[in-house]
Amino acid sequence: MDYQDFLKNKSQSGRFDGFDPIFLPDFLFDFQVELVDWAVRKGKSAIFADCGLGKTPMQLVWAENIVRKENKPVLIVTPLAVSHQTLREGKKFGIECKRSIDGKVVGKITVTNYERLNLFNPDDFIGVVCDESSILKNFDGKRKAIITEFLRTRPYRLLCTATAAPNDYIELGTTSEALGELGFMDMLTRFFKNDQDTADYKRRWAASGGGVAKWRFKKHAQVPFWQWVCSWAKALRKPSDMGFDNDGFILPPLVIEETVVSVSRSIRRGLLVQPAFTLKEQREERKATIKERCEKVAQKVNGDFPAIVWCHLNEEADLLEKIIPDAKQVSGFHSDKKKEERFLAFQDGELRVLITKPRIGAFGLNWQHCSNITFFPSHSFEQFYQGVRRCWRFGQKKSVKVDIITTEGELGVLKNLQRKSEAADEMFSQLIKLMNNSIGIDNERKFLLEERLPLWG
Repeated sequence: MDYQDFLKNKSQSGRFDGFDPIFLPDFLFDFQVELVDWAVRKGKSAIFADCGLGKTPMQLVWAENIVRKENKPVLIVTPLAVSHQTLREGKKFGIECKRSIDGKVVGKITVTNYERLNLFNPDDFIGVVCDESSILKNFDGKRKAIITEFLRTRPYRLLCTATAAPNDYIELGTTSEALGELGFMDMLTRFFKNDQDTADYKRRWAASGGGVAKWRFKKHAQVPFWQWVCSWAKALRKPSDMGFDNDGFILPPLVIEETVVSVSRSIRRGLLVQPAFTLKEQREERKATIKERCEKVAQKVNGDFPAIVWCHLNEEADLLEKIIPDAKQVSGFHSDKKKEERFLAFQDGELRVLITKPRIGAFGLNWQHCSNITFFPSHSFEQFYQGVRRCWRFGQKKSVKVDIITTEGELGVLKNLQRKSEAADEMFSQLIKLMNNSIGIDNERKFLLEERLPLWG
């Protein structure tokens, strides 16, 4: 091995361990063909494609390629209730797949949900697809370990999500580890420094409501880091990000309306209502204003139209279900069966108003029939983004209205959410530019263009 080969191996810039695709059907759009072609040849990869860009048909075609090449089964793992959508898409596109909830292999392409993965034997499958893989970081350590271990020895792996936030290194590290690239801690120690014990970090963490990452790039590490991400992932928010036509992928307008409810019980300092500053104060504010906020939501969704109501507290969900006559909630205490029944009832138009928490229902479900959303803000941009994108996604025909309901005391939370939204949009745009334009990477994994720092560095 010469020195250049030694450096190439040490760089962990990724290898192509797959094969040339043998099945690229006509129903795929041109940008989907390119992504599937790359993912099949890569063998183990991630696709960060925005909501509505067709991750499900791409996953199915990827799985069909593996099945035809290896003549062994592939497992597709999805969030709860998304399994049914995958089966519908398979039927629509003529790719046979079947659902299993007891660990049995029921076909060449078996579909299950994350909650059932512990029942399956990884040795029964040659490849695995993780749909909405950003959900991995929301699981507890035990379940995350089960998923990572299940993937660890599979020759073919595909992870797909819409919101791999460029500044969320936890998610990128989790994805990398699941694909067999750098482990999470190896990634952090190679590219980042930990500053959580510094006074500046503590000040910024408190001011942001806990929204400041404790890891920051080492000097000159940004470009090598994104080059490394580029070696195993592709990202896009619209086809033109990859040089293709956006025809058919133009979203209708998104209208966000902020309503500040004046509540006498909001936290006061002296005679004036003051924004809640600490996380403890924000929780107190939220609990003290449940009645008024929920009543405002009930007004917003009153009418003859479908609506999704996102909340965070059980008390909020219970009261909303009580004061909105034709609404049902999906809660953590419901069985998986009950959750799926209500999700599907809403999706099929049998239920007009659905009430649930983003961490329960914000991943993977397609609700283009609905164009009315209400939200209580939190510090999680991902929850807000995913919640909105259940409805505001490619295939939506109407303008989507999002009502954000808050109080004077929680204005700090709303401002932090707005800041994260603007930053994430800019950063993801720069990531896409870096991935697909600024740094060229050929099939031999050679970086072809001069290194340049992203604008937000």
